[in-house]
Amino acid sequence: MNRSGIVAGMVTASLALCCMNVAADPGYYVVSVYDDPGVKTVDFRYWTVQMPGSSAVKWPELGVGWNVNGRWYTELFASYIGSSEFPTQLSTLNWQNDFLLTQGQYPFDFAIHTLLVRPQNPAAGYALEFGPVFQTDVGRTQLIGNLVFERGFGALAGDPTQLKYQWQVRHRWKPWLHFGAQGFGELGPWDHWSPRDEQSHRAGPALFGTVRLSQGAIAWQVAYLTGSIYAQHGNMFSMRVKYDF
Repeated sequence: MNRSGIVAGMVTASLALCCMNVAADPGYYVVSVYDDPGVKTVDFRYWTVQMPGSSAVKWPELGVGWNVNGRWYTELFASYIGSSEFPTQLSTLNWQNDFLLTQGQYPFDFAIHTLLVRPQNPAAGYALEFGPVFQTDVGRTQLIGNLVFERGFGALAGDPTQLKYQWQVRHRWKPWLHFGAQGFGELGPWDHWSPRDEQSHRAGPALFGTVRLSQGAIAWQVAYLTGSIYAQHGNMFSMRVKYDF
């Protein structure tokens, strides 16, 4: 089972997640890149998947990040999983690296996103996400469009490379409140997409904000998405709070 397909298996199999040989959990947050050299981050994330007739699956995540320079951001975070049917437990350890390749010389910013995912049980296989990040501004509105390729290793080496996408629209109204929308999807193997009714496409509203402190800042975001999750209707809620200093 590839990393993307884990979500469907987790939810539809009555959340018997602790017994599955999962390579990773998908962590649905739109990747964005900024030129903030030296800034460090404490990052808390929380997201859920809810399908009809099933209990919600919850993924709390906690990490620390560092903008090494104006082009490289790196973060280590742990992803946990739980529900009302079993206790929260460690699921994966993750290492994210994003590389900003342009810095204003074009109408858009371009970066490469990578994420290495190690499950609690390494015998289940590893996963690597990688892909381009496109980001631009139209007036006070930020537009992001990303493609994410997902490749399995170890026990997952025989699975085809999967293709996913993310997009985001974010309008900067006030420093403490931005509003917009997000969308995510899983298309199947990158070179031979799954039939339309087996793909996943979700979208919904999102809110963002930043609170400046005497030292650093707290940035937050919440989103509620609805649509299809591997041929089934489902809803997703995500929240992120990070302290930059």
